[in-house]
Amino acid sequence: MRKTLQTVVLLGVGVVFATGVIVSSGQAADMSKDTAIKYILATAKAARTVYVKGIIGKAKKGGVSPNEDWVKEDHSIMLPAQYVKAIGAEIKDFELTLVGTNPLYSSNAAKTDKEKEMLAALASGKEKMVTFEDGNMTKGMSADFAIVEGCADCHNKHPKTTKKDWKKGDFMGAIIVRMR
Repeated sequence: MRKTLQTVVLLGVGVVFATGVIVSSGQAADMSKDTAIKYILATAKAARTVYVKGIIGKAKKGGVSPNEDWVKEDHSIMLPAQYVKAIGAEIKDFELTLVGTNPLYSSNAAKTDKEKEMLAALASGKEKMVTFEDGNMTKGMSADFAIVEGCADCHNKHPKTTKKDWKKGDFMGAIIVRMR
């Protein structure tokens, strides 16, 4: 199972990384940073959705569950947020991570006032994806929702949670790209 998980993570990293290489290498000279960021966000979001709806569901049937301490547990796999962050950790040309409205960890909080403003714009429901300039960076955010009940349940039960009434479909934050 770990081998299958590693393959899935590497596939997600490969797709997101390939998008970044095309953008940073000049092969897409006519592609704006906004467009590149939108492609990266769409790819990362699709990879995460496949992980949540495909891999986790299949793993649970085999007795393997997502767990925050998955590295220490023999019959567990990483949480969806950890999956996105693992992909982001493999990328060197730009930052790919998460920001939350009620983050469990400070590393997942918006870093600037502009990020907070854009997160609020996504939370309003009027936009699903935004790109913007923030200092010397171009950034993009894609709205992130509790796409299955397990997302809500995990956040509701987490010892660091400040919100205990998450439901499937709730806006939880965003996947963010930060690019120089």
